[in-house]
Amino acid sequence: MRPYFEKMQDFGQELKAGQIKSTEANVGKLKEVEAQVDEAAQKVKERGLPTEKINARGQMTVWQRLEYLVDEGTWCPLHSLYNPESNVEGTNNIVDGLGKISGKWAVIIGFDNKVFAGAWLPGQAENVFRCTDLATRLNIPVVWLVNCSGVKLTEQEKFYGDRRGSGTTFFRHAELNQAGIPILAGIYGTNPAGGGYQGISPTVLFAHKNCNIAVGGGGILSGMSPKGFFDLEGAEQLIASAKQFKAEPPGSAKIHYDETGFFRYVFEKEEEVLDGLKDYMKDMPAYNPKFFRVAEPQEPRLPAEDIYRLLPFNQKQMYNFDEILARLVDGSEHMEFRPGYGPEVYTGLVKVDGYLVGVIGNRQGFFGEDYPEYADYAGIGGKLYRQGLIKMNEFVTQCGRDRVPVIWFQDTSGIDVGDIAEKAELLGLGQSLIYSIQQTDVPMMLVVLRKGTAAAHYIMGGPTANRHNAFTLGTATTEIYVMHGETAAAASFSRRLVKEKDAGRPLEPVIDEMNKLVKEYNDYSRPVYCAEHGLVDEVAKVTDMRKYLAAFAGAAYQNPTSICPQHQMMLPRLIKG
Repeated sequence: MRPYFEKMQDFGQELKAGQIKSTEANVGKLKEVEAQVDEAAQKVKERGLPTEKINARGQMTVWQRLEYLVDEGTWCPLHSLYNPESNVEGTNNIVDGLGKISGKWAVIIGFDNKVFAGAWLPGQAENVFRCTDLATRLNIPVVWLVNCSGVKLTEQEKFYGDRRGSGTTFFRHAELNQAGIPILAGIYGTNPAGGGYQGISPTVLFAHKNCNIAVGGGGILSGMSPKGFFDLEGAEQLIASAKQFKAEPPGSAKIHYDETGFFRYVFEKEEEVLDGLKDYMKDMPAYNPKFFRVAEPQEPRLPAEDIYRLLPFNQKQMYNFDEILARLVDGSEHMEFRPGYGPEVYTGLVKVDGYLVGVIGNRQGFFGEDYPEYADYAGIGGKLYRQGLIKMNEFVTQCGRDRVPVIWFQDTSGIDVGDIAEKAELLGLGQSLIYSIQQTDVPMMLVVLRKGTAAAHYIMGGPTANRHNAFTLGTATTEIYVMHGETAAAASFSRRLVKEKDAGRPLEPVIDEMNKLVKEYNDYSRPVYCAEHGLVDEVAKVTDMRKYLAAFAGAAYQNPTSICPQHQMMLPRLIKG
């Protein structure tokens, strides 16, 4: 396969002096949004007790534990801003991401012990589901840093008892174990009730000497008032019981090491727990990277910093997607699939860290009067037409056949609409793409470069429409909505405008409402909002995108559930002709 993969076709051009000069303002706008995202993430990190206070207790914070545990330079945080219930704490109390431990990729999750001692908060269960789904999709281990004081009881109704509540996370752990995906847990602090189950449901448990896990905590053991209410006498009894169980909470390390055998290991120092996790990860099953690499890893020939100038902040400004891709992939090389067909879509094979990956992305620009071939109007970039949908169906299917993971890049305004488009069967072709994705059982990830709009967001690797999306990445220019705010305002108020006009009434009140809706669409689709509400799993700097692509590719190939021998692959042969 040397002629196919070791050296592919070069693409991308160096920026010219005029391009650099004319894009200074664009660089500033992108970096301004990235700074806002960084500021929001830092605020989450600083929530709760100060680090110094945690350390004074002889404990490490979850951030310090992660820094000690994860291989340097491999941490790819996810869900840094995820707070779908808008908790007053500013967090759902989970810190997670992809990272290497002892050279092996894992999904790493930790409770933030600075906030309510790591208690369950609204939205946390959904965060955990995203992590377990990620581990399932990539078939890689989960490593937990458990330090959970149980449920925030004053808001239990928001996450306790429904079908996707906190208890469901333990069943997800059972599913991972059933699928042969190991879960390692380092256990710290006091972990009653939900914290106890979170501590016991993993596969192998590594405990700190001062930790405990139990079905119920001291507060529960103190008992209910037999009178059905509390008075001074009952309060005094409760105080006495609470003091007793504070001195010695149930489920100590001694109980679960000497008596129950739940804990595989117990360690004196906090760092030793993490060392134990590292040691076990060394022995975790995984292919040597050379088994799947088609070439030696290579940095892009063109610098990622250029993307600040190539990706317009102005959503209506066109750009060359190929130039952006050339700054993200090994050697700035590719093998494009059907380049003359469906020009609004890029499809092709690239290398990321030496691994073969399929890429699908929206192209921008004007395609001339003769395209799309079924219409009497000209095609424009970002919109999907008949040929593009057919090409994506073919490419996704072939990637599935050859077991090649897929990375999607979205900047789409939707699928072509109108009777002409319906006669061209675009509705059926869109659903066909959903079917093709569902039938294609390979890991996928999505980068929303700018617009993720309407059904096109679903069918181009979006997280809502398929079970193969491992995670979705946003950028400083990401916007996600069912349609652009101006379009939504026109669709919502056009009939009312006609009615008011015919009645001879002033149009200004309606126009004011239209502009209000446009603003709301803008506010509710910006990067920080998308991250807080889970429309994307993380917003990354454009210079960090390759890092996430490499993490995805490395994790996808670490222990794949199925393999196609390189010499049997059809896709490169179809490209080569």
